[in-house]
Amino acid sequence: MCNTDIKKQQQEGAVTDSDYADRNRLKHIEASLRTKYKHKIFNKFVQAICDFDLVRPDDKIAVCISGGKDSMLMAKLFQELKRRNKIPFEVKFLSMDPGYAERNRQQIEHNAALLNIPITFFNTKVFDAVFHVEQNPCYLCAKMRRGFLYRYAQEAGCNKIALGHHFNDIIETNLMSMIYGGEIRTMMPKVKSANWAGMELIRPMYYVREADIKHWRDDNRLEFLQCACRFTERIAAANPDDPAPSKRQEIKQLIARLSAENPQVPDNIFHAMENVNLSVVLKYKLNGTLHNVLDAYDNEEQEKQEQNIGSVCDIP
Repeated sequence: MCNTDIKKQQQEGAVTDSDYADRNRLKHIEASLRTKYKHKIFNKFVQAICDFDLVRPDDKIAVCISGGKDSMLMAKLFQELKRRNKIPFEVKFLSMDPGYAERNRQQIEHNAALLNIPITFFNTKVFDAVFHVEQNPCYLCAKMRRGFLYRYAQEAGCNKIALGHHFNDIIETNLMSMIYGGEIRTMMPKVKSANWAGMELIRPMYYVREADIKHWRDDNRLEFLQCACRFTERIAAANPDDPAPSKRQEIKQLIARLSAENPQVPDNIFHAMENVNLSVVLKYKLNGTLHNVLDAYDNEEQEKQEQNIGSVCDIP
């Protein structure tokens, strides 16, 4: 609808001043992804899709929206990708209410309306189920929520779910796995579901930096859901100078301190997962099979011994 039509309807009382302002604001928000944030956000989004083959022709993708800045931005990026019509695919914007407080649910609905994201809600009681769990409640909550998302996405005819994990989530997970898990493990850009046949999880925000997401949010005067449960409310309200209330927050603070001295640290953490030299690690697991550095080492020694024996025997 052109501005002339809007103004005409506004004069007739069909469009309020608030509606008119919201439509102009939406145009500005969407335009920012094609101009100011094209290189740092949209192009990074497309690069991940291309590098990891995340979107294929005729895919039907459930874009999972939690209500935070990351998933809301991801929804707008998918809309922009469809607008350019480079790949024929479908999207369904899916949001699970795990037991949000009413104000949180209303904030998601308000932002979805403002950003013109047609969200389909479904309700669960995940928060109630994990409320009294003392050991790893966040892990259990995430696992349960993901299971529900797979289920409803599959019922909606989707073959993929898209999550809004970004670059900083990736490097934080890398360090957490090493420091607290005792293993080298990263958050993969795509994963085939082991429990839901034909379903796949994708992370198209893989290269997008959290700082750029925050800048886009703040430039457009957007307010997204900061937290959802009692535990994350405590994290969101924590003083950055106080001891970290979670291991992930602790790692985030550690990376921030290291980056203050060496800005290359985040990139190095990320690229370390691309530069794994298996010949100089003690052990590694491939397709469920554990390999030891001595496996290849003994073979190399045997070959050297055989070569030496051969050369000695050849001496006249």
